[in-house]
Amino acid sequence: MLGGWRALRRCASLPRAVRLRVREALGAREPADAVRVQGWVRSVRSQKEVLFLHINDGSSLESLQVVADPSLEKRDLTFGSAVEVQGKLVKSPHKMQNMELQAETIHVVGPCDIWSFPLKMKERHPLEYIRQFPHLRCRSNALGALLRIRSEATAGIHSFFQDNGYVHIHTPIITSNDCEGAGELFQIETSRGAKESAEMTHFFNVPAFLTVSGQLHLEVMAGISYSEAVEILKQAPQTFTFKPEWGCDLQTEHEKYLVKHCGEVPVFVVNYPYDLKPFYMRDNEDGPQHTVAAVDLLVPGVGELCGGSLREERLPFLESRLQRLGLTDAYQWYLDLRKFGSVPHGGFGMGFERYLQYILGVDNIKDVIPFPRFSHSCLL
Repeated sequence: MLGGWRALRRCASLPRAVRLRVREALGAREPADAVRVQGWVRSVRSQKEVLFLHINDGSSLESLQVVADPSLEKRDLTFGSAVEVQGKLVKSPHKMQNMELQAETIHVVGPCDIWSFPLKMKERHPLEYIRQFPHLRCRSNALGALLRIRSEATAGIHSFFQDNGYVHIHTPIITSNDCEGAGELFQIETSRGAKESAEMTHFFNVPAFLTVSGQLHLEVMAGISYSEAVEILKQAPQTFTFKPEWGCDLQTEHEKYLVKHCGEVPVFVVNYPYDLKPFYMRDNEDGPQHTVAAVDLLVPGVGELCGGSLREERLPFLESRLQRLGLTDAYQWYLDLRKFGSVPHGGFGMGFERYLQYILGVDNIKDVIPFPRFSHSCLL
């Protein structure tokens, strides 16, 4: 701690210089005499007459080349160390980079033990390997690129809906509703040490869960058919792990085959079995195969990307279905939405991580999430 404080004091005592981010330095049009850049060392190469560094601060995928006198090299100037470099920004003689930094001083603010640091210089680590280090993997080029695209995709989607008159609603993370009807919810309870009586089991006085969908709450604010898909799957030349039958949910292997069968283009599948879908989807009143007005969008390499439906706006239909499921009391608030000025409407949800998988061609969804959570793993 004391060493870090001394390093900061040394930095503060240097002549005043303009601090630039790596992205700004790389994009500069004119040289500058007094520039200060901070970042992590991505590579170190020491020659007899010159010392080369590449540093990055996370503002750009491309690193800034630093050229220095070998006398500025220190024992703790290693790959992964955090440094502050002050010097002159000059035109680079190399075609691959517009500017480079001629260092006058180099201070190692945060040393890095390269022997225990899990990321190694000039090594392309598999995504499965760096997944073990969620606190460090953002320093790798692969995850750095993924996180930047994730940020741009988030901004782009929000911008599209904003420009088209939609309102962004934050639905609750904690809910008393099982929206999708699967029953596989994480229930929230107080810790055992805080339970003084059986009545204190439910913190909110009713069973509460981590939500799986915000579609029902959003109602407070204002291809091919499934049957055709099943027939295609039944006639497929390949054997599926899950046998396709009418009335059964489409598995990922089925969805990927359907996309392939249709020419590797996005495919809409509509009109799913009534008994397969949640209670709020609109009854098509068809026969003999009873279906609801539901739709899934399937895309290459991923399977289902979006899922949506028309909502059952007719109160008698909704009441009848909730009674059969024994859910009338739990969803009285939802019935109220039909009693008081309801209109025909629909909704859909998109798996954002699946969208990133689709546009990036990433096989495992864990690698497009900054801090993935999955069975038997909750790192950090």
